[in-house]
Amino acid sequence: MTNTKDLGASLWAQTAIDAPDTATLDGSEKADVVVVGGGYTGLSAALHLVERGTDVVLVEAEEPGHGASGRNNGQVIPAYSRHNPDDAVAAFGSERGERLNDWVAGSADLVFDLIRRHGIECDAAQEGWLQPAHAESRMAGARAKHDQWAARGADVALFDRAEAAELTGSPIYRGGWMHRRGGHIQPLGYARGLAHAAIAAGARLYSGSPAQAIDRADDRWQVKTPAGTVTAEHVILATNAYTGAIWPKLRQSIVPVRSFHAASAPLGDNVVKTVLPGNRGLSDTRQALWAFRLDRDGRLVTTGAPLFTGGAVQALRRTTIARLRTAFPQIDNPAVDYIWEGNIAMTVDRLPRFHVLAGGVAAGLGYSGRGIAMATAMGIQLADHATGTAVEDLAVPPAPVKPLPMHGLVTPLSRALVLYYRWRDARA
Repeated sequence: MTNTKDLGASLWAQTAIDAPDTATLDGSEKADVVVVGGGYTGLSAALHLVERGTDVVLVEAEEPGHGASGRNNGQVIPAYSRHNPDDAVAAFGSERGERLNDWVAGSADLVFDLIRRHGIECDAAQEGWLQPAHAESRMAGARAKHDQWAARGADVALFDRAEAAELTGSPIYRGGWMHRRGGHIQPLGYARGLAHAAIAAGARLYSGSPAQAIDRADDRWQVKTPAGTVTAEHVILATNAYTGAIWPKLRQSIVPVRSFHAASAPLGDNVVKTVLPGNRGLSDTRQALWAFRLDRDGRLVTTGAPLFTGGAVQALRRTTIARLRTAFPQIDNPAVDYIWEGNIAMTVDRLPRFHVLAGGVAAGLGYSGRGIAMATAMGIQLADHATGTAVEDLAVPPAPVKPLPMHGLVTPLSRALVLYYRWRDARA
Protein backbone atom coordinates (compact mmCIF):
# COMPACT_ATOMS: atom_id res chain seq x y z
CA MET A 1 0.00 0.00 0.00
CA THR A 2 1.25 3.49 -0.85
CA ASN A 3 2.57 5.53 2.08
CA THR A 4 1.22 8.91 1.04
CA LYS A 5 3.27 10.68 3.73
CA ASP A 6 6.51 9.54 2.10
CA LEU A 7 7.92 12.26 -0.16
CA GLY A 8 9.03 9.52 -2.51
CA ALA A 9 5.38 8.65 -3.19
CA SER A 10 4.89 11.97 -4.97
CA LEU A 11 5.20 12.63 -8.67
CA TRP A 12 7.52 15.52 -7.86
CA ALA A 13 10.12 13.30 -6.16
CA GLN A 14 10.36 11.28 -9.36
CA THR A 15 10.84 14.25 -11.69
CA ALA A 16 12.72 16.91 -9.68
CA ILE A 17 16.34 17.91 -10.05
CA ASP A 18 18.70 16.34 -7.51
CA ALA A 19 18.84 17.76 -4.01
CA PRO A 20 22.08 19.50 -3.05
CA ASP A 21 24.66 17.56 -1.08
CA THR A 22 24.29 18.67 2.53
CA ALA A 23 25.64 17.37 5.81
CA THR A 24 24.13 17.00 9.26
CA LEU A 25 25.11 19.73 11.72
CA ASP A 26 27.78 18.29 14.00
CA GLY A 27 29.37 20.69 16.45
CA SER A 28 29.10 24.42 17.02
CA GLU A 29 28.57 27.10 14.38
CA LYS A 30 28.29 30.88 14.55
CA ALA A 31 26.40 33.12 12.13
CA ASP A 32 24.66 36.45 11.84
CA VAL A 33 21.31 34.72 11.22
CA VAL A 34 20.17 31.14 11.75
CA VAL A 35 17.18 30.03 9.69
CA VAL A 36 15.09 27.11 10.94
CA GLY A 37 13.29 25.33 8.10
CA GLY A 38 14.26 24.51 4.53
CA GLY A 39 11.04 25.23 2.67
CA TYR A 40 10.31 28.21 0.44
CA THR A 41 10.23 30.72 3.30
CA GLY A 42 13.52 29.66 4.85
CA LEU A 43 15.35 29.13 1.56
CA SER A 44 14.21 32.48 0.20
CA ALA A 45 15.27 34.20 3.43
CA ALA A 46 18.67 32.50 3.40
CA LEU A 47 19.29 33.28 -0.27
CA HIS A 48 18.39 36.96 0.03
CA LEU A 49 20.39 37.35 3.23
CA VAL A 50 23.62 35.91 1.86
CA GLU A 51 23.24 37.99 -1.30
CA ARG A 52 23.44 41.03 1.01
CA GLY A 53 26.61 39.77 2.66
CA THR A 54 24.96 38.28 5.75
CA ASP A 55 26.47 35.12 7.26
CA VAL A 56 23.68 32.51 7.35
CA VAL A 57 23.23 28.98 8.65
CA LEU A 58 20.03 27.08 7.77
CA VAL A 59 19.01 23.94 9.66
CA GLU A 60 16.38 21.60 8.20
CA ALA A 61 14.90 18.55 9.92
CA GLU A 62 14.85 16.44 6.73
CA GLU A 63 16.02 17.83 3.36
CA PRO A 64 15.21 21.07 1.53
CA GLY A 65 11.63 20.96 0.24
CA HIS A 66 10.68 17.90 2.29
CA GLY A 67 7.52 19.47 3.70
CA ALA A 68 4.69 21.26 1.92
CA SER A 69 7.17 23.06 -0.35
CA GLY A 70 7.90 19.81 -2.16
CA ARG A 71 4.41 18.31 -2.05
CA ASN A 72 1.92 20.94 -3.24
CA ASN A 73 0.06 21.27 -6.56
CA GLY A 74 2.66 23.65 -7.94
CA GLN A 75 0.41 26.59 -8.81
CA VAL A 76 1.90 30.06 -8.36
CA ILE A 77 -0.99 32.39 -7.51
CA PRO A 78 -0.67 36.17 -6.95
CA ALA A 79 -3.96 36.53 -5.07
CA TYR A 80 -5.45 35.88 -1.65
CA SER A 81 -7.12 32.53 -1.02
CA ARG A 82 -10.27 34.08 0.44
CA HIS A 83 -10.02 37.86 0.55
CA ASN A 84 -10.21 40.65 -1.98
CA PRO A 85 -7.91 43.71 -2.06
CA ASP A 86 -10.62 45.92 -0.55
CA ASP A 87 -10.68 43.59 2.47
CA ALA A 88 -7.00 44.30 3.13
CA VAL A 89 -7.68 48.04 3.08
CA ALA A 90 -10.62 47.60 5.45
CA ALA A 91 -8.48 45.53 7.83
CA PHE A 92 -5.24 47.53 7.81
CA GLY A 93 -6.10 50.97 6.47
CA SER A 94 -5.45 52.45 3.07
CA GLU A 95 -1.66 52.83 3.14
CA ARG A 96 -0.86 49.53 4.91
CA GLY A 97 -3.58 47.59 3.12
CA GLU A 98 -2.44 48.68 -0.34
CA ARG A 99 1.14 47.86 0.55
CA LEU A 100 0.01 44.33 1.41
CA ASN A 101 -1.96 44.17 -1.85
CA ASP A 102 1.15 45.18 -3.80
CA TRP A 103 3.13 42.47 -1.99
CA VAL A 104 0.58 39.81 -2.96
CA ALA A 105 0.26 41.09 -6.53
CA GLY A 106 4.02 40.95 -7.09
CA SER A 107 4.63 37.60 -5.43
CA ALA A 108 4.30 35.43 -8.55
CA ASP A 109 6.63 37.64 -10.60
CA LEU A 110 9.14 37.33 -7.77
CA VAL A 111 9.07 33.51 -8.04
CA PHE A 112 9.55 33.45 -11.81
CA ASP A 113 12.25 36.15 -11.65
CA LEU A 114 14.20 34.05 -9.13
CA ILE A 115 13.84 30.99 -11.35
CA ARG A 116 15.20 32.87 -14.35
CA ARG A 117 17.97 34.62 -12.44
CA HIS A 118 19.32 31.42 -10.88
CA GLY A 119 18.58 29.09 -13.78
CA ILE A 120 16.39 26.83 -11.65
CA GLU A 121 15.16 23.77 -13.53
CA CYS A 122 11.56 23.39 -12.37
CA ASP A 123 9.38 23.35 -15.51
CA ALA A 124 8.30 26.94 -14.89
CA ALA A 125 5.33 28.17 -16.92
CA GLN A 126 4.02 31.70 -16.31
CA GLU A 127 1.06 31.47 -18.65
CA GLY A 128 -1.61 32.59 -16.18
CA TRP A 129 -3.85 31.19 -13.44
CA LEU A 130 -7.58 30.56 -13.83
CA GLN A 131 -10.33 30.65 -11.22
CA PRO A 132 -13.46 29.44 -13.03
CA ALA A 133 -16.87 29.50 -11.35
CA HIS A 134 -18.38 26.06 -10.85
CA ALA A 135 -21.85 27.61 -10.39
CA GLU A 136 -23.62 30.71 -11.68
CA SER A 137 -23.98 31.97 -8.11
CA ARG A 138 -20.17 32.12 -7.77
CA MET A 139 -19.73 34.50 -10.69
CA ALA A 140 -20.45 37.53 -8.53
CA GLY A 141 -17.48 36.67 -6.34
CA ALA A 142 -15.27 36.05 -9.36
CA ARG A 143 -16.31 39.40 -10.83
CA ALA A 144 -15.54 41.20 -7.57
CA LYS A 145 -12.04 39.70 -7.44
CA HIS A 146 -11.40 40.65 -11.04
CA ASP A 147 -12.72 44.18 -10.65
CA GLN A 148 -10.78 44.94 -7.48
CA TRP A 149 -7.48 43.63 -8.82
CA ALA A 150 -8.07 45.36 -12.16
CA ALA A 151 -8.64 48.66 -10.34
CA ARG A 152 -5.11 48.28 -8.96
CA GLY A 153 -3.55 47.66 -12.37
CA ALA A 154 -3.23 43.87 -12.16
CA ASP A 155 -3.04 41.92 -15.42
CA VAL A 156 -6.41 40.18 -15.08
CA ALA A 157 -9.32 39.22 -17.32
CA LEU A 158 -12.94 38.18 -16.85
CA PHE A 159 -14.33 35.40 -19.03
CA ASP A 160 -17.80 34.01 -19.77
CA ARG A 161 -19.05 30.44 -20.07
CA ALA A 162 -17.95 29.94 -23.67
CA GLU A 163 -14.51 31.33 -22.93
CA ALA A 164 -14.28 29.15 -19.81
CA ALA A 165 -14.72 26.04 -21.94
CA GLU A 166 -12.05 27.27 -24.32
CA LEU A 167 -9.55 28.22 -21.60
CA THR A 168 -10.01 25.16 -19.39
CA GLY A 169 -10.99 22.45 -21.84
CA SER A 170 -13.85 21.61 -19.48
CA PRO A 171 -17.59 22.02 -20.12
CA ILE A 172 -18.58 22.44 -16.46
CA TYR A 173 -17.67 26.06 -15.73
CA ARG A 174 -19.94 29.15 -15.97
CA GLY A 175 -17.22 31.73 -16.41
CA GLY A 176 -14.57 33.14 -14.10
CA TRP A 177 -11.48 35.30 -13.94
CA MET A 178 -7.82 34.95 -14.81
CA HIS A 179 -4.62 36.45 -13.43
CA ARG A 180 -2.10 36.44 -16.25
CA ARG A 181 0.92 36.78 -13.92
CA GLY A 182 0.20 33.41 -12.30
CA GLY A 183 1.50 30.06 -13.46
CA HIS A 184 2.84 26.74 -12.24
CA ILE A 185 6.14 25.02 -11.48
CA GLN A 186 7.60 21.70 -10.38
CA PRO A 187 7.44 22.57 -6.68
CA LEU A 188 10.12 20.25 -5.32
CA GLY A 189 12.46 21.23 -8.14
CA TYR A 190 11.92 24.88 -7.23
CA ALA A 191 12.73 24.25 -3.56
CA ARG A 192 15.87 22.31 -4.44
CA GLY A 193 16.84 25.02 -6.90
CA LEU A 194 16.56 27.67 -4.21
CA ALA A 195 18.74 25.49 -1.96
CA HIS A 196 21.39 25.16 -4.68
CA ALA A 197 21.30 28.94 -5.23
CA ALA A 198 21.59 29.72 -1.50
CA ILE A 199 24.56 27.37 -1.11
CA ALA A 200 26.26 28.82 -4.19
CA ALA A 201 25.83 32.30 -2.72
CA GLY A 202 27.46 31.27 0.55
CA ALA A 203 24.76 29.97 2.90
CA ARG A 204 25.57 26.92 5.01
CA LEU A 205 22.69 24.41 4.83
CA TYR A 206 22.41 21.42 7.14
CA SER A 207 19.88 18.64 6.54
CA GLY A 208 18.77 15.97 9.01
CA SER A 209 19.22 18.59 11.71
CA PRO A 210 15.90 19.34 13.46
CA ALA A 211 15.91 22.35 15.76
CA GLN A 212 15.09 21.10 19.25
CA ALA A 213 15.40 24.25 21.34
CA ILE A 214 16.00 27.98 21.08
CA ASP A 215 17.72 29.58 24.05
CA ARG A 216 19.14 32.98 24.91
CA ALA A 217 22.82 33.03 25.93
CA ASP A 218 25.18 36.01 26.29
CA ASP A 219 22.97 38.38 24.28
CA ARG A 220 22.77 35.94 21.38
CA TRP A 221 20.45 33.14 20.41
CA GLN A 222 21.35 29.47 20.33
CA VAL A 223 19.48 26.96 18.17
CA LYS A 224 20.19 23.42 19.31
CA THR A 225 19.96 20.32 17.12
CA PRO A 226 20.64 16.70 18.14
CA ALA A 227 24.35 16.98 17.36
CA GLY A 228 25.12 20.68 17.20
CA THR A 229 24.43 24.29 18.07
CA VAL A 230 24.20 27.46 16.02
CA THR A 231 24.74 30.79 17.78
CA ALA A 232 23.45 33.92 16.03
CA GLU A 233 22.10 37.40 16.63
CA HIS A 234 18.87 36.67 14.76
CA VAL A 235 16.64 33.61 14.35
CA ILE A 236 14.13 33.11 11.56
CA LEU A 237 11.52 30.42 12.16
CA ALA A 238 10.30 29.16 8.79
CA THR A 239 8.63 25.89 9.72
CA ASN A 240 5.03 26.77 8.71
CA ALA A 241 2.71 23.73 8.96
CA TYR A 242 5.57 21.62 10.35
CA THR A 243 6.13 23.89 13.35
CA GLY A 244 6.68 21.70 16.42
CA ALA A 245 7.26 22.30 20.09
CA ILE A 246 10.24 24.59 19.53
CA TRP A 247 7.86 27.56 19.94
CA PRO A 248 4.58 26.05 21.22
CA LYS A 249 2.33 29.10 20.90
CA LEU A 250 3.35 29.51 17.28
CA ARG A 251 2.38 25.92 16.49
CA GLN A 252 -0.96 26.44 18.23
CA SER A 253 -1.77 29.54 16.17
CA ILE A 254 -2.25 27.76 12.82
CA VAL A 255 -4.35 24.85 11.59
CA PRO A 256 -2.19 22.15 9.96
CA VAL A 257 -4.42 20.66 7.25
CA ARG A 258 -3.57 17.43 5.43
CA SER A 259 -3.65 18.16 1.73
CA PHE A 260 -3.75 15.26 -0.74
CA HIS A 261 -2.72 15.30 -4.38
CA ALA A 262 -3.02 12.86 -7.23
CA ALA A 263 -1.46 12.61 -10.67
CA SER A 264 -3.02 10.81 -13.59
CA ALA A 265 -1.29 8.57 -16.04
CA PRO A 266 0.08 10.57 -19.01
CA LEU A 267 -2.75 11.67 -21.26
CA GLY A 268 -2.62 10.75 -24.93
CA ASP A 269 -1.16 13.31 -27.32
CA ASN A 270 -4.53 14.20 -28.82
CA VAL A 271 -6.33 14.46 -25.47
CA VAL A 272 -3.65 16.50 -23.70
CA LYS A 273 -4.04 19.25 -26.30
CA THR A 274 -7.66 19.71 -25.18
CA VAL A 275 -7.02 19.89 -21.39
CA LEU A 276 -5.96 23.33 -20.15
CA PRO A 277 -4.72 24.06 -23.68
CA GLY A 278 -2.92 27.28 -22.72
CA ASN A 279 -0.83 25.41 -20.09
CA ARG A 280 -2.44 27.37 -17.27
CA GLY A 281 -3.28 26.18 -13.77
CA LEU A 282 -6.87 26.08 -12.52
CA SER A 283 -8.28 26.44 -9.01
CA ASP A 284 -12.05 26.73 -9.10
CA THR A 285 -14.54 28.43 -6.78
CA ARG A 286 -15.48 25.37 -4.76
CA GLN A 287 -14.75 25.58 -1.07
CA ALA A 288 -13.77 21.90 -1.28
CA LEU A 289 -11.36 22.97 -3.98
CA TRP A 290 -10.93 21.38 -7.38
CA ALA A 291 -7.50 22.29 -8.77
CA PHE A 292 -5.87 21.04 -11.96
CA ARG A 293 -2.61 21.56 -13.84
CA LEU A 294 -0.58 19.56 -16.33
CA ASP A 295 2.99 18.47 -15.77
CA ARG A 296 5.68 18.24 -18.44
CA ASP A 297 4.74 14.65 -19.31
CA GLY A 298 1.05 15.36 -19.82
CA ARG A 299 -0.10 14.10 -16.44
CA LEU A 300 -3.06 15.93 -14.91
CA VAL A 301 -2.32 16.82 -11.29
CA THR A 302 -5.26 17.50 -8.99
CA THR A 303 -6.16 17.86 -5.32
CA GLY A 304 -8.21 15.77 -2.91
CA ALA A 305 -9.71 15.99 0.57
CA PRO A 306 -10.74 12.61 2.03
CA LEU A 307 -13.06 12.68 5.00
CA PHE A 308 -11.24 9.88 6.78
CA THR A 309 -7.59 8.83 6.82
CA GLY A 310 -8.38 5.12 6.90
CA GLY A 311 -8.63 3.82 3.34
CA ALA A 312 -7.74 7.27 2.01
CA VAL A 313 -5.70 5.98 -0.92
CA GLN A 314 -8.49 3.81 -2.30
CA ALA A 315 -11.07 6.54 -1.72
CA LEU A 316 -8.90 9.17 -3.39
CA ARG A 317 -8.28 6.96 -6.38
CA ARG A 318 -12.04 6.53 -6.85
CA THR A 319 -12.91 10.18 -6.30
CA THR A 320 -10.07 11.43 -8.48
CA ILE A 321 -11.17 9.27 -11.40
CA ALA A 322 -14.75 10.46 -10.93
CA ARG A 323 -13.56 14.07 -10.80
CA LEU A 324 -11.53 13.72 -13.98
CA ARG A 325 -14.50 12.18 -15.77
CA THR A 326 -16.72 15.04 -14.67
CA ALA A 327 -14.34 17.90 -15.39
CA PHE A 328 -12.74 16.49 -18.54
CA PRO A 329 -15.04 13.95 -20.16
CA GLN A 330 -12.71 13.79 -23.19
CA ILE A 331 -10.27 11.71 -21.09
CA ASP A 332 -11.12 8.13 -21.91
CA ASN A 333 -10.72 5.72 -18.99
CA PRO A 334 -8.62 7.98 -16.70
CA ALA A 335 -6.07 6.30 -14.45
CA VAL A 336 -4.21 7.51 -11.35
CA ASP A 337 -0.48 6.81 -11.04
CA TYR A 338 0.52 8.82 -7.94
CA ILE A 339 -1.15 9.84 -4.67
CA TRP A 340 0.67 11.77 -1.95
CA GLU A 341 0.04 14.24 0.85
CA GLY A 342 1.53 17.06 2.89
CA ASN A 343 0.48 19.56 5.52
CA ILE A 344 -0.45 23.15 4.74
CA ALA A 345 -0.76 25.87 7.38
CA MET A 346 -4.13 27.59 7.43
CA THR A 347 -4.96 30.66 9.47
CA VAL A 348 -8.45 31.42 10.73
CA ASP A 349 -8.83 34.44 8.46
CA ARG A 350 -6.70 32.94 5.61
CA LEU A 351 -4.21 35.84 5.77
CA PRO A 352 -0.45 35.20 6.09
CA ARG A 353 1.27 35.88 9.38
CA PHE A 354 4.46 37.75 10.20
CA HIS A 355 5.40 37.54 13.88
CA VAL A 356 8.12 39.18 15.93
CA LEU A 357 8.37 36.52 18.63
CA ALA A 358 11.13 38.16 20.67
CA GLY A 359 13.99 40.58 20.13
CA GLY A 360 15.91 39.00 17.28
CA VAL A 361 13.39 36.18 16.60
CA ALA A 362 10.79 36.39 13.82
CA ALA A 363 8.54 33.96 11.96
CA GLY A 364 6.49 33.88 8.78
CA LEU A 365 3.80 31.28 8.09
CA GLY A 366 0.13 30.59 7.39
CA TYR A 367 -0.14 30.99 3.61
CA SER A 368 -3.42 29.06 3.42
CA GLY A 369 -2.91 27.48 0.01
CA ARG A 370 -0.90 30.30 -1.57
CA GLY A 371 2.46 29.12 -0.30
CA ILE A 372 4.70 29.16 -3.37
CA ALA A 373 4.28 32.86 -4.09
CA MET A 374 3.63 34.16 -0.58
CA ALA A 375 6.30 32.07 1.17
CA THR A 376 8.96 33.19 -1.28
CA ALA A 377 7.94 36.81 -0.72
CA MET A 378 7.81 36.27 3.05
CA GLY A 379 11.42 35.09 2.96
CA ILE A 380 12.43 38.50 1.65
CA GLN A 381 10.41 40.26 4.37
CA LEU A 382 12.12 38.15 7.04
CA ALA A 383 15.50 38.94 5.51
CA ASP A 384 14.61 42.65 5.52
CA HIS A 385 13.61 42.48 9.18
CA ALA A 386 16.76 40.60 10.19
CA THR A 387 18.92 43.24 8.49
CA GLY A 388 17.32 46.20 10.17
CA THR A 389 14.16 47.21 8.31
CA ALA A 390 11.62 48.56 10.80
CA VAL A 391 8.40 46.57 11.11
CA GLU A 392 6.32 49.60 10.13
CA ASP A 393 8.11 49.64 6.77
CA LEU A 394 7.41 45.98 5.97
CA ALA A 395 4.64 44.86 3.60
CA VAL A 396 2.99 42.26 5.83
CA PRO A 397 1.90 43.89 9.11
CA PRO A 398 3.20 42.24 12.28
CA ALA A 399 0.61 40.30 14.23
CA PRO A 400 0.56 38.99 17.80
CA VAL A 401 0.66 35.21 18.15
CA LYS A 402 -2.80 34.01 19.16
CA PRO A 403 -2.99 30.31 20.06
CA LEU A 404 -6.29 28.76 19.02
CA PRO A 405 -8.46 27.52 21.89
CA MET A 406 -8.51 23.72 22.23
CA HIS A 407 -5.90 23.44 19.48
CA GLY A 408 -5.74 19.66 19.80
CA LEU A 409 -9.28 19.44 18.43
CA VAL A 410 -8.69 21.83 15.54
CA THR A 411 -7.29 19.32 13.06
CA PRO A 412 -10.08 16.72 13.39
CA LEU A 413 -12.68 19.50 13.25
CA SER A 414 -11.09 20.84 10.08
CA ARG A 415 -11.68 17.46 8.43
CA ALA A 416 -15.33 17.64 9.41
CA LEU A 417 -15.56 20.97 7.60
CA VAL A 418 -14.99 19.11 4.32
CA LEU A 419 -18.55 17.79 4.55
CA TYR A 420 -19.87 21.30 5.13
CA TYR A 421 -17.87 22.69 2.22
CA ARG A 422 -19.16 19.97 -0.10
CA TRP A 423 -22.70 20.75 1.00
CA ARG A 424 -22.15 24.46 0.30
CA ASP A 425 -20.66 23.69 -3.10
CA ALA A 426 -23.60 21.45 -3.98
CA ARG A 427 -26.10 24.14 -2.94
CA ALA A 428 -24.30 26.68 -5.13
